[in-house]
Amino acid sequence: MPQAILLQDVENVGARGTVVDVSKGYLRNYLIPRKLAQPATKGAVAAAQRAAAAEERAAQEAIGRAEENAELLNKTVLTISQQAGDDGRLFGSVTTQDIAEAIQEARGITVDRRKIHLDEPIRHVGTFVVVVEVADGVTANVKTIVSEP
Repeated sequence: MPQAILLQDVENVGARGTVVDVSKGYLRNYLIPRKLAQPATKGAVAAAQRAAAAEERAAQEAIGRAEENAELLNKTVLTISQQAGDDGRLFGSVTTQDIAEAIQEARGITVDRRKIHLDEPIRHVGTFVVVVEVADGVTANVKTIVSEP
């Protein structure tokens, strides 16, 4: 049985980057033409291991940067000014887009508005704690003060 290095996840065979035993015909007629695998030569296995190590290092660095950004955001207090009535209700609301722009302006960290978790838009003057997902599994709590100008 020849061995193959999977270039993509293949159902019922294995995950990307793994070396698997497959039949000659399956490798030659299905996996290679669809660019799902390549034959497992010594050089290809070594290259796959280097690529996997580099990918692992890059993922660790990304998580480290995300944790640093989360620490910085935990210390951040945003102040957003909006027009409000006498009873403290805003004329409009503070949305996730407004918070993302305030974070970009205050700290220079770009956060996707879909990663900011608000149950509903802020419609009152006051102090709120907003949860921001910096990366997968890394979150920060940003104190947000909504005030009248």
